[in-house]
Amino acid sequence: MHAALHINPYYGKTSMQGLISHFETVLSMGPTIIYNVPSRTGQDIPLQVIHEISHDANMAGVKECVGNDRVKDYADKGIVIWSGNDNECHDARWGYGATGVISVTSNLVPGLFYKLMFDGKNPLLNEKLMPLIDWLFCEPNPIGLNTALAQLGVIRPVFRLPYVPLPLAKRVEFVKIIQSIGREFFVGDKDVQVLDDDDFLLVGRY
Repeated sequence: MHAALHINPYYGKTSMQGLISHFETVLSMGPTIIYNVPSRTGQDIPLQVIHEISHDANMAGVKECVGNDRVKDYADKGIVIWSGNDNECHDARWGYGATGVISVTSNLVPGLFYKLMFDGKNPLLNEKLMPLIDWLFCEPNPIGLNTALAQLGVIRPVFRLPYVPLPLAKRVEFVKIIQSIGREFFVGDKDVQVLDDDDFLLVGRY
């Protein structure tokens, strides 16, 4: 493992100095990518916090989910930055200075996402992938991803509550999305299936 991906503490919000102290302690343990995802943690990591800790030798970079203006700020200051939003990552990479993306969709179409990030600006490919990206994020991750992997036969159709699979209509839609992109670009070697509700196992024991 090259680096740990580390969020700020969720639920228990703290001060800016608290965030700095927290990440300084984390960075003392080894190489770290700071992950800013306020939609999940409930607290944005301010620019000033990243600027303060950016010179630490163990600071590998930032995964940023707030938007491309934030991506540009870090890139302009020489901070290694990955987009955290699949629907923005093409523009982040080619227009705002991102190194790449730490992605959900790449778990399904790794070759196409590699091409999107490293083979030059490609708005046509980005547009082609957008229905898949929108489908994956119609509910919070990893619901869409796990549903897709199950339909592709890559994983068993087992969900641990509170996660449940996407509804049948969405599973049908996924098959059509695969047909429009091409099955050969997706992971796995089995035919895609719709899967009935009874095909899924929901695990409630922890």
